[in-house]
Amino acid sequence: MRRLAVVALLALAFPAAASAHATLEHATPGFQQRVETSPRAVVLGFDQRVTVLPGTIRVVDALGRLVSAPAHPELSGRHVVAPLHRLARGPYTVRWHVLAGDGHVVSGVYTFGFGVAAPPPTEAYGASGPTRSEHVVRWLYFLALALVTGGLGCRLLVVRGVLPPRAEKRFFLLTGFGALAAIDIGIIGFILRAEDALQLPFARLLYGDLTPIANGTRVGTAFVAMTLGFAFLAALLFLAWLTDRTALLWGAFALALLLTSGLSLSGHSAADAGSSWKSELADWVHLSAASIWIGGLVQLAVVVLPLAPELRRASFLRFSSLATVLVALVLAAGTYLSILRLPHVHDLWTTRYGHVLLVKLGLVALALAWGAFHRLVAVPRVAAGGEGSLASLPRSVLGESIAGMAVLLAAAVLVDSKPPPRGVPAQTVARKASTLATKTFVSGRTPRLRTAAGP
Repeated sequence: MRRLAVVALLALAFPAAASAHATLEHATPGFQQRVETSPRAVVLGFDQRVTVLPGTIRVVDALGRLVSAPAHPELSGRHVVAPLHRLARGPYTVRWHVLAGDGHVVSGVYTFGFGVAAPPPTEAYGASGPTRSEHVVRWLYFLALALVTGGLGCRLLVVRGVLPPRAEKRFFLLTGFGALAAIDIGIIGFILRAEDALQLPFARLLYGDLTPIANGTRVGTAFVAMTLGFAFLAALLFLAWLTDRTALLWGAFALALLLTSGLSLSGHSAADAGSSWKSELADWVHLSAASIWIGGLVQLAVVVLPLAPELRRASFLRFSSLATVLVALVLAAGTYLSILRLPHVHDLWTTRYGHVLLVKLGLVALALAWGAFHRLVAVPRVAAGGEGSLASLPRSVLGESIAGMAVLLAAAVLVDSKPPPRGVPAQTVARKASTLATKTFVSGRTPRLRTAAGP
């Protein structure tokens, strides 16, 4: 069933790839397999006859040294074999491309380990890591998540009652747009990650074998689960709009919170050294609370305050109380994660991760100051029945939501940044980060940071 889901999603992402191109059916050594004896060759088996091209199979070690001989076909052209030199213990990357019978070049990448665990294909040798484009896509994904989760949270926890028809229509437009955007942006993000792993131009990526990435990585597993989940969430929203059943909105809200955990289970909090269920839970709480807070601000600013005059006062006061709890959760979970990833205070100014975190903290301070103004100044005025204060609230709340969106942008860059490995002096990391920054400026791509702790 899982494999069927992967095929369906990839067919949506790459319609041209759904036709009968050559498909890699098996490989020896296998995807991310750990072998205890040095293999003599890499063997790839396809479902149809393929043509060997120059460099059809290239196997390299962790330093990028070629350890394979030229490949040749066997067994009626359906198998391609590349003899290997005597291997040393360590991780290896296999990059391959063949000419299919329909004239398209099919490509792929996977990893295996000799005596050690194999890295995921997204960390194969040559993969550069997240780029500026991926930072932007991740930010847009966070915004989509906030529109859905925060919109539903505001509607159910703050408004509670029935919205006027115009406001109800705008609510469904915003949340529905967020759900559909999460699907599309998620696909774009997966394509960018696969493009980096395969190191292919987009035209050839259309015919790439993405199975090792979709099935063999946390990113791929999260992509499959979250894309299917958001499709179901969009269906729930559509049914709620058709039937006016609030129970469906509660189901969609619970599903949105559950889908948020997909990012926590596939990021630093789940994969890095020192991660545990506590870090995963803290990351989920941090992202969920931030999404409800920022998305709720947007809903309040563009739906409730301008289009539901009779609900303004009660909704604003309820949201202010809810925001206090959400901000407390964001700060508590964020502080725990910051200490976990940067155990030393000087890491804030000696590592790239710390630099990004400082920018994020500055933006959080701005958003909190704006929220404090609402809490300490606007709330008493609204509670006292001041109509003048209600008139200016939509612009002020929208300003706070924009500050929150800026926080999400910093969070997107932070998520794609690698915390300094444990046991590596901060000065060493700082020197390497400086070198990487220079390379990034020149090439526009972010080379992978390699340290004594591994790739």
